[in-house]
Amino acid sequence: MRRTALPRPPRPASRGRVVALLTAVLLTLAALLGLTATALPASAATDYTQSVTQLNASQTQITFIPTTAALYVDVHYLVNGANQQNFRMANSNGTWTQTVSSLTAGNVLEYWFTYEKNGPQYDTPHFTYTQTGGTTGTVATPTFSPAGGTFSSAQTVTLADSTSGASIRYTTDGSTPTASSTLYSTPLSITATTTVKAIGILSGSTNSAVASATYTISTAPSTVATPTFSPAGGTFSSAQTVTLADSTSGAGIRYTTDGSTPTASSTLYSTPLTVSATTTVKAIGILSGLTNSAVASATFTIGTSVGCPAQSDTPDFGPNVHVFDPTMSSASIQATLDAQFAQMKDTNTAQFSENRVADLYKPGTYSVEDNVGFYTSVAGLGQNPDDVIINGDVTVDAFNSEDAGNATQNFWRSAENLAINPSSGTDRWAVAQAAPFRRIDVHGNLALYPASYGYASGGYIADTKVTGQASSISQQQWYTRDSNLGSWSGGVWNMVFSGVNGAPANTFPSPPETTLATTPVSRDVPYLYIDSTGKYRVFEPSLRTNASGPSWASGSTPGTSAPMSQFYVVKAGDTAATINTALSEGCNLFVTPGVYHLSQTLNVTKANTVILGIGYPTFVPDNGVNAMQVADVDGVRLKGLLFDAGTTNSAALLTVGPSGSSASHAANPTTIQDVFFRIGGEVAGKATASLVVNSSDTIIDHIWAWRADHGNAGTVGWTTNTADNGLIVNGNNVEATGLFVEHYQKYEVTWNGQNGKTIFFQNEMPYDVPNQAAWISPTGVNGYAAYKVGANVTTHEAWGLGSYCYFNVNPAVNAYHAFEVPNTAGVKFHDALTVSLGNVGTITHVINDTGAQTATNTTPSNVVSFP
Repeated sequence: MRRTALPRPPRPASRGRVVALLTAVLLTLAALLGLTATALPASAATDYTQSVTQLNASQTQITFIPTTAALYVDVHYLVNGANQQNFRMANSNGTWTQTVSSLTAGNVLEYWFTYEKNGPQYDTPHFTYTQTGGTTGTVATPTFSPAGGTFSSAQTVTLADSTSGASIRYTTDGSTPTASSTLYSTPLSITATTTVKAIGILSGSTNSAVASATYTISTAPSTVATPTFSPAGGTFSSAQTVTLADSTSGAGIRYTTDGSTPTASSTLYSTPLTVSATTTVKAIGILSGLTNSAVASATFTIGTSVGCPAQSDTPDFGPNVHVFDPTMSSASIQATLDAQFAQMKDTNTAQFSENRVADLYKPGTYSVEDNVGFYTSVAGLGQNPDDVIINGDVTVDAFNSEDAGNATQNFWRSAENLAINPSSGTDRWAVAQAAPFRRIDVHGNLALYPASYGYASGGYIADTKVTGQASSISQQQWYTRDSNLGSWSGGVWNMVFSGVNGAPANTFPSPPETTLATTPVSRDVPYLYIDSTGKYRVFEPSLRTNASGPSWASGSTPGTSAPMSQFYVVKAGDTAATINTALSEGCNLFVTPGVYHLSQTLNVTKANTVILGIGYPTFVPDNGVNAMQVADVDGVRLKGLLFDAGTTNSAALLTVGPSGSSASHAANPTTIQDVFFRIGGEVAGKATASLVVNSSDTIIDHIWAWRADHGNAGTVGWTTNTADNGLIVNGNNVEATGLFVEHYQKYEVTWNGQNGKTIFFQNEMPYDVPNQAAWISPTGVNGYAAYKVGANVTTHEAWGLGSYCYFNVNPAVNAYHAFEVPNTAGVKFHDALTVSLGNVGTITHVINDTGAQTATNTTPSNVVSFP
């Protein structure tokens, strides 16, 4: 993610998130906010050291080392007195650097610095440096294509070095290469498990660091993928047409319907099965030369009416849920919040941990400071937001010193269904993706940027009221739905509003505000509350059309209420089997904070099933199963879930409706809200697709589908955390409000259904494309579009869309366009943009052949209307 209107270099590699904000922007913001630069202190000579090192004939590195830690350092430079450039320097353990490229011998570099010191910022004198023609510095480390990994067949490995004129010496016996090792000239053929090591060498330069990659060539027999059923097994009121499929190309499926284990002699599947009575179908996949698949099994219960066995109305939510009561002392509540936050706040240690927590406030008034860390949900237990009053703050900021004012990794946290009287008049919610702010009444202002005015990468607000001003400042993009604002301030690249009273006028691209008067179809999230008798219930808000303002603006939110006696509480110790049993019995699910490994697919077959998660409960599919499948039925509500891909590839993490679904659900659609998907980061996850929507009329309201660009060691890489697609929509009349999809390896969004609508889309293309040959679309153009509308679609409309590239593995990579759509009058796009972050790679056009190539200075290429 990233933010701000001008080019900024990426954040340090240890963070993994790329930041592309221009220093000029923050300096402008500083001026607006009353911040000024200060002359250097008299002790300037001892306040810092600076130097210039020539890396090669065309590149020079500027270095700045402050005597004491600085929050930020900006460098400004001119080449031969022209074209001033401004960059936030990269920090590595207190040493700040910036590389200047495209220099030639004799170029004069004039440069100076602006840096923070204990609050104020200072400007240094100007310095000069002249580029020489000689080759100095260190040769770049060689790269391998493909990267090392485990493969089922021999691999052809290409070595490359980005230093012009450098040669490569390599070894394949595990020894360290030297100048006497074998000279690389042609691609290597790796037929057995081998470690390749290589160095780059160039006369007059220091040899590169040693690059190493291990190629494990597996000779074990491959296994056919396990067959899948559509619909998944479950309880149905009528006969079902069941389709079997196997993802292994060329595999046949053998099945039984008498409960016996299928073999190679069982009935060969050829056409869909009609199941008119309760039946267990078992199937295996078979392909000559491969091991037969595991046995897949699904039971279809026909014509049996079941109901959820009565559950407790005052359940035990487990140790990861904190329920606060206004009779408790503020000190004791604060102590619990502080201890929890200390465990959950740190970007380095908590971001990919398995800690999960929820803070629930019973109706009443509290005087606390609730700082919200990773995997934390904060919610009121009133039926309406003002039933719970926080005199204090519910805050997200760039909390850690190592974040250096950077909020671009503030993922996976939420606030909901309460009112805030901010301690200073302004509440702060400086977040990135997967951090919804819902059903909140802010009695004051709302700041969506860090206190340091640093980077931020958001974000989403819905069903909320802010009596004062909501300010985005350094936020790159933001989406606000069905809310009331006193006013709005700021806009970097892509600020989108629908159904928001007090929203700015539609002025894209200058300022970059896209405003729709209403939201075509919306429904607020289901939420937990406690009634006057002390029993827990779940409120299910009604469907709204052409909505404007919060659902509770005129009193209570319209809708219905369900008792907790109809909800099975999922907590530690539950398995896929126990969860599926509860679903088959007709229960809704209330999923408490935790990480749940699934050995089988969760099958949601009953209309109007509610699956409500708090504290970012995480479903991890094991052994290549799909995590969850929803039948083509009315009114299923999924809210507050994280699907984290397992290390064996799943065909999809979540599927809504079987392939070919055709029923209308316009009066009672399925809703997918605050549901997030992750491929890699904690583990080396793999899934072909994250979300597949086959059911018509589905509402996708705030998802983040993320193929990780950073994470724990060994969990990210082009051949490590593999994923083709973030979202595939095959159903008709599907609407997406708040769609965040990033880094997938093929079409990140594919929309095949008719009459689809998207309001707000944010995307980053995959960072780690190794070379152009590895990333060519089926149409033959460079790269895959981030958002593709199918060739047969005749009606589709979208508003406020941004796609960014940052090809840091190979900056020569190009995407021909970010949006690929049929050229027909019924397919309409409004306010779309592309950006090359730091000019690391290019996007030639915005949509089809329309729109300028991405600029070199991290500014957008905009298309206001298409066609």
